[in-house]
Amino acid sequence: MAWLPDAHPVLLALMGTTLTWALTAAGAATVFLKREFSPRLLDGALGFAAGVMVAASYFSLLAPALEHALDSALPVWVPPAIGFLLGGAFVWGLDKVVPHLHLGQPRQLAEGLQTTWERTTLLWAAMTLHNIPEGLAVGVAFGAAGGDPQAIAAATALAIGIGIQNMPEGMAVSVPFRRLGLSRAKSFGLGQFSGIVEVVAGVTGALLVSIVDPLLPYALAFGAGAMIYVVVEEVVPEAHRHGYEDTVTIATMLGFTIMMVLDVALG
Repeated sequence: MAWLPDAHPVLLALMGTTLTWALTAAGAATVFLKREFSPRLLDGALGFAAGVMVAASYFSLLAPALEHALDSALPVWVPPAIGFLLGGAFVWGLDKVVPHLHLGQPRQLAEGLQTTWERTTLLWAAMTLHNIPEGLAVGVAFGAAGGDPQAIAAATALAIGIGIQNMPEGMAVSVPFRRLGLSRAKSFGLGQFSGIVEVVAGVTGALLVSIVDPLLPYALAFGAGAMIYVVVEEVVPEAHRHGYEDTVTIATMLGFTIMMVLDVALG
């Protein structure tokens, strides 16, 4: 792995997000083993994902953003604050434009622009929106590494953490499609395909920050803001739909701890 510091950030981002997509597919593949999983397990999976995303937002993105902002002519807090708010605004904007439907909601509560899309397509769009910030975060982390072995290790830890939480997340995506009556193959296909957007977002993020160096603190915080918005607006409310608050909270704490350990140990 000695070649990693010499590899182009876009290539590293491609590798990292391919890993996160592959683990999404692995989680979605559980639909071939069983048609139904307990709501407690699925809600716990979402809670775990929330914990990983919150920890990654700080340890892998905001903290490095503050370090990079030390070189800015502005007060050190300004670039991360602007980037963080822009990241949330970006996902908010996508939320208002892209037609989508959250799990457990009737068709008439679909968000975004009016459309005639079927319920399954709207559900898939919601899952895809969820994955864009994760891909951006991984891509930006690799783009910001700039050949520094320690920064590359930290970005790798982020990719591993996002990938780990994508496994139960992939299960939480494919199983509801199966419950709606879709075949196992189609449920798996929709579940894993929602993760491909992470590859596109990751490569895009890495390309932008590797070209425009002053963007680094803004871009890192942008990824953090986008993920926190998704956690608060989507993941946590969906995890609480069935009333298993204790399970969700414990899973969130576990996910946060695992991501924190990964970042400290590898980064």
